[in-house]
Amino acid sequence: MIELEKITDYKNKMIDNCSKVIVGKENIIELMLVCFMCSGHVLLEDVPGTGKTMLLRSFAKSVGGDFKRIQFTPDLLPSDLTGINFYNQKIGEFQFRPGPLFSNIVLADEINRAIPRTQSSLLEAMEERQITVDGVTTKLEEPFLVMASQNPLESYGTFPLPEAQIDRFFMRLSLGYMKRSQEMAVLARPVSEGQPDQLQQVVTAEETAYVRQAWQQVRVSEPVLGYIMDIIQGTRNESAFITGISTRGAQALYRGCQAYAALQGREYVIPEDVQYLAPYILCHRLSSGTGAADQAKEFLLRIIGKIQVPLETL
Repeated sequence: MIELEKITDYKNKMIDNCSKVIVGKENIIELMLVCFMCSGHVLLEDVPGTGKTMLLRSFAKSVGGDFKRIQFTPDLLPSDLTGINFYNQKIGEFQFRPGPLFSNIVLADEINRAIPRTQSSLLEAMEERQITVDGVTTKLEEPFLVMASQNPLESYGTFPLPEAQIDRFFMRLSLGYMKRSQEMAVLARPVSEGQPDQLQQVVTAEETAYVRQAWQQVRVSEPVLGYIMDIIQGTRNESAFITGISTRGAQALYRGCQAYAALQGREYVIPEDVQYLAPYILCHRLSSGTGAADQAKEFLLRIIGKIQVPLETL
């Protein structure tokens, strides 16, 4: 039997702790928590200076996980991420030096600035939870979360992510700017306050393991499942999209709704969960040919608006 109080308490502790650093972004922290519970990864598109690094550092501090930040540049090599075997002259043997991907929480900063070969080196770690170097495969420790950031406004010197790699990300999020009053409060506080290093771990490893498993017990009724499939098929039949949502994308929406319902203290999914999460989970998997994210969201919301919402049967 799922213990919903444990899950909601976990959510409240995580949001309260991260909000000490990231002000006014409780909904983004909650969505990151959904990805974390579902073993998914986050693509964060935003302009520089909105707190992307601080958000992930705060999240890592709160769960007590190892954190690594990788600045992606054109000269970054796959071995800089995965690690290398080097010859140790002292012992006369080759030794493996693990790369920054051997962490619990990884920030791939400005991922689209690296060459495609380096970008693709992330795929095995993200999908299979393992890294292969010189034919030797090593399993990554759980939990494992990759958050990749990219600047949507600047395209000079970048290598756009291929569709197959974008599909590996569970959600695409955007922090955006704070409200005026919130930003004024952040500007006025002392430099020594509001730093991720000051945060303490607020959840135990046992609590994390429980919430990452318990959400799978959340029920999805037949009408709600049909509603999810109507949205998925609607994207495949929409002429504005080059391709529709894949089965991987449909699974992500299904699982994300289960995790989100558990965070709301429910053991069942309602249509409102689907409507809320669909833009975050599906839009980056859709291509309208123009590459505009807002246009994909507009088309998706139009599709959702045409589909009849299942009603509760009394």
